[in-house]
Amino acid sequence: MTVFTAAFSAVAITAAQDLFEIVAPANSRIRLLEIDIGQYTDFGDAAAEIIPLTMFRGHTVSGSGGSSVTPANVSPYGRAAGATVEANNTTVATTSGVLIWSTAWHIQAGFIWRPPEDMEMDPFRRQIVLQPSQRFVIRIGAPIDSITTNGTVLFEEMGKAPVS
Repeated sequence: MTVFTAAFSAVAITAAQDLFEIVAPANSRIRLLEIDIGQYTDFGDAAAEIIPLTMFRGHTVSGSGGSSVTPANVSPYGRAAGATVEANNTTVATTSGVLIWSTAWHIQAGFIWRPPEDMEMDPFRRQIVLQPSQRFVIRIGAPIDSITTNGTVLFEEMGKAPVS
């Protein structure tokens, strides 16, 4: 099991978009470990915004208008990622996606998502896992005005899917 990060920095966001689109490799699964999103241009009370933030699994049509991100292995001696990652797609992914998480991001506080760390339960319960070749999308609604953002997603490539 190998851990990777994918990040973007100093991106001005003015419209709804897929902050990240991750596609698992054809031969292994992915487990999401952390999502961290923040902005650093709107801090006054008058600039306070709460933006819808949703996560989807399974879209079959990729988004566009963003950029490819090369995932970085957390270990300096590790292999390259098998997953593909895009960031800041202004044309969002579509078709057959399943909404698996819906919340709101108060832009002055930032947003961090991590699965629960309860060692008493099954480690894969309440975690987001992607099957081989499955797509995962983190989407935000449009801000009122432009915000400059950073974002990082931390994920683990876990090897072949179990046979049922």
